[in-house]
Amino acid sequence: MKQIFLIIILAFLNLVSFAQVNTFTIDSSKLNKPLMLVLDTIYKADQGSRYKAMDLSKAKAAPSRIDSAVHAAHIADSLNLIKVTQILDKHGWLGPQDVGIDGSNALFLVIQHANLATQQKYLPMIRTAVKDGKTLSSNLALLEDRVNMREGKTQAYGSQLFRNRSTGKMCFYPIADPDHVDERRKAMGLQPIAEYAKYFSLTWDVEEYKKNLPEIEKAIKENKLTTKNFRSF
Repeated sequence: MKQIFLIIILAFLNLVSFAQVNTFTIDSSKLNKPLMLVLDTIYKADQGSRYKAMDLSKAKAAPSRIDSAVHAAHIADSLNLIKVTQILDKHGWLGPQDVGIDGSNALFLVIQHANLATQQKYLPMIRTAVKDGKTLSSNLALLEDRVNMREGKTQAYGSQLFRNRSTGKMCFYPIADPDHVDERRKAMGLQPIAEYAKYFSLTWDVEEYKKNLPEIEKAIKENKLTTKNFRSF
C-alpha cells in the first residue's frame, strides 16, 4: 500500500477500552430517534468500510484491491464528516443517553478519522463530554494521542502506531515518559500497554522501547509521517 496508515483499529474499540466513564443511564423514551437513526447509519458505514479493508488485508488480497477498499473508506469518511459536523454544531456532543451507544460512538469515530483541523476544533467539546459523562474517557485519550502525533508531539497514552516501511514492522509512535505510560492509561480507562501491544503482534518492553526511540524517530522522518500526507484508518 502506497500510503502510510495508522493501525489503530477502532473497529475493536470495545476490546481495548475499559473507560472510567463506563456507566450510562439510558431512558429509551428520551432518545432522539431521528438523529439516532442517522448516526446508526453513519456508524455502520464507518465500521463496514474498515472491516472490508481489514478482511482483504488479512486474506493477503492484491494490493490494488486493498488500496481500493481503503480509498472507499476515506470517501465514506468525507461524507460522514459533513453530517457529523452539522450535528455537532447544532446539538453539541450527544451521549448514549441522547442517541444510543452506536450513535454516540459514531460521533467519536468520525472525528477520530477526520483531518487535523477538525480534530483540533472538536477536541475541547469531547473533553467537556467526558466531564459530563457523555463519552468514554478512553475516547478522549485516543483523540488526544492522535492530535499530538499529527502536530509532531509525543503521545501520552501510546495508542498510536505506524508501520515502518523499511522493516515492515509496527512501531509505537514516540511516547512521552514511557516509564509511566500505564499509569496514564489506567487513569483514562485503557488496558496496560503490554496487553494492547499484543493486538499488533508486539511485545512491550519499556527499556527496549527507549533504546529503539532514535530508530523510531528516524523511521518517522524517512516514512514522511506528517500532517500533510497522513491519513487515518
